[in-house]
Amino acid sequence: MREDWIKCTLGEVCFTTSGGTPSRSNKSYYEGKIPWVKSGELNNNIILDSVEHISEEALKKSSAKIFPKGTLLFALYGATIGKMATLGIEASTNQAICGIYESEAFNSKYLYNYLLYQKRNLIQQGIGGAQPNISQTILKKLLIPIASLVEQKAIVKKIEQLFSSLDSGIADLTKAQAQLKIYRQAVLKKAFEGELIVKSKKDQLKNITLKIGSGSTPRGGRANYKRSGIPLVRSMNIHFDFIKYKDLAFIDDAQADKLKNVIIKTGDVLLNITGASIGRVNIAPKEFNNGRVNQHVSIVRPIKDMFISIYLKYFLQSPDIQNWIANANYGVTRQALTKSMLENLEIPLPLIQEQTEIVRQIESRLSVCDKVEQSILESLEKAKALRQSILKKAFESKLLSKEEIEECKADKDYEPASVLLEKIKAAKQVERVLPKKKKKATIAK
Repeated sequence: MREDWIKCTLGEVCFTTSGGTPSRSNKSYYEGKIPWVKSGELNNNIILDSVEHISEEALKKSSAKIFPKGTLLFALYGATIGKMATLGIEASTNQAICGIYESEAFNSKYLYNYLLYQKRNLIQQGIGGAQPNISQTILKKLLIPIASLVEQKAIVKKIEQLFSSLDSGIADLTKAQAQLKIYRQAVLKKAFEGELIVKSKKDQLKNITLKIGSGSTPRGGRANYKRSGIPLVRSMNIHFDFIKYKDLAFIDDAQADKLKNVIIKTGDVLLNITGASIGRVNIAPKEFNNGRVNQHVSIVRPIKDMFISIYLKYFLQSPDIQNWIANANYGVTRQALTKSMLENLEIPLPLIQEQTEIVRQIESRLSVCDKVEQSILESLEKAKALRQSILKKAFESKLLSKEEIEECKADKDYEPASVLLEKIKAAKQVERVLPKKKKKATIAK
């Protein structure tokens, strides 16, 4: 850090407080016009309205309070922990949000970017039981490097320029990912619509399989899963391009015995048949051998002399079949494939040799996709790391060039951060009141 920068805690130069939730028992509290922001609405954005609004009475009868326009909002706990937003209006918040009032020590975007840089560090400091919890005390103790306001503005401008270029590159990579997905689907569509398959008879799965069936969840569910034992394969484990071993459940011999009608064999086709992941399909690896499936996964075991598992896997992944699966509504509230639906599904059935050649050609074309996609994933990871690297340089006073720094120092409004801090401390001696509505906070009481 350069000699004209200083460090101080957030609590020394900013006023922070949290909001509150009016009682839900009084419906009139939520029939007012005051925006009431919840942590789920924080998405690194500018808040111009809220989903819910509260009344003046609700404000008086709860710990909810009005935050002025320009206040930086920071989610303290829950699934949105560390998310931020800036108020573009006056608004109230719930208690899961800390409001950081504007301070004369900071360009607001400079502080926003610093908190973005420190987000992982802050979450790691979080305390609590079931979920991390960033307290206001943790935020107030956060050490912040302070540059002159002129340089802060220049740093923010440079960050935004670099992020804009980075975002453009990420958008191109994301677009390429989407195009690869379309290409994959096109390969499978052509494979099963005649380009790779010569005219061949079709047959129903029930006539060419040894088994079609799903299992159940052992009594007690998750609470009775074991640390080791016999694998219980669930829908979360089955993905199109990989098998997810993390969170694989295990059951003991007694539990497994009750599922002896759904024993997995290496090479079985495993198909998700219910819920949001319906249609995901893959081949059972050797690690699943002698395992079981629950009610959300079906085993489809081909008769080896009639067709091969990998051929069936690609057939089930093809666009027409995936569309059929997506539209197969069974029941009122969720999608599901029944055993009879699968049994009656027709599949083109060329000779085994032809199936093998079709699979070879599919995989030859998809292998190019795999290499390109891996390259894209690596580039996206590098972009993520680069974003953090940009912020690191920014707050170690290494982002601006010597020429840019000299330009800042030549600005008529330039003053070292130490002078700025002394002015704030002097203001603190004169005014020791908490920030009021529409009033910019200069220092914590």
